Amino acid sequence: MKKKILIVLGGNSREREISIKTGKACAKAIKRLGYKIITFDPKKQSFLNIFKIKVDIIFNALHGEEGEDGFAQSFFEYSKIPYTHSGVLSSMKAMNKVISKGIFLKNKILTPRFFLIKKKQFYSKNIKNILIKKNLNFPVVVKPNSEGSSIGVKICKNLVKLKKCISLLHKRFDTLLLEEFIGGQEVQVAILNGKALGAIELKPKRTFYDYKAKYSKAARTNHIMPANIPKKKYFEVLKIAERAHKILGCRGVTRSDFKLKDNKFYLLETNTQPGMTSLSLVPEIAEYKNISFDKLIKKIILDASINR
Repeated sequence: MKKKILIVLGGNSREREISIKTGKACAKAIKRLGYKIITFDPKKQSFLNIFKIKVDIIFNALHGEEGEDGFAQSFFEYSKIPYTHSGVLSSMKAMNKVISKGIFLKNKILTPRFFLIKKKQFYSKNIKNILIKKNLNFPVVVKPNSEGSSIGVKICKNLVKLKKCISLLHKRFDTLLLEEFIGGQEVQVAILNGKALGAIELKPKRTFYDYKAKYSKAARTNHIMPANIPKKKYFEVLKIAERAHKILGCRGVTRSDFKLKDNKFYLLETNTQPGMTSLSLVPEIAEYKNISFDKLIKKIILDASINR
């Protein structure tokens, strides 16, 4: 009998639209591979309903809050149904930027200097003094601590702009990360089952590789595969991404985002639920390695398990 796969997509996060696109693209591939599919949208029904559905594998196509922070994964584990991508703890650690950055630094992986600011701290502390104390010069990057797809990310060139961005973002997010801005080349690495597939370079037409640059063809982001960096540096960034995947405890597929400046790689974050849309980077990197989209999805499915 054909195995039945539950594709979990959509959800309640700010990345719902992208998750639906990822889920639909994966569903088509899974059908072509000969599996039976059922789709499940946590926005339309409770995660508890998963326990009532008889399937062989759960394919996690969620993005953002609840989908890649360990919440959904806890239901998958409890259901005892093998599922794809990273598990509870690794998802939580990767999604929380302060935790993941702490792990990177502990393992001697460079990451931009940063500090966390909560809503109540912003109104009681002098931001200018904090920046001086933390040795952060403008431009400064401000972003939510636990969001993906560059949602809420702002680059601030002066104190006035920074204070304005913090005030606006605190209306939507309680905890923000203030981070050193690193220029240089944008390089992203795909990992599949612990091994690097390759590194791609991005040249956005926009200020940086933001939400529109990632998901809109109109943004006309230039993709260079393989990344236009020296061979020695190319293999170096692959190894760093493999280490990040391992030390976070990730499984299945991940994508690590780097900046290359002054001959040094700075790891910005590791994404445990990378997009699988027509503009997504992991399928593009895999294609360069002669791994078709269908083959990529099959490899992800074959890695499904519990106790991740």
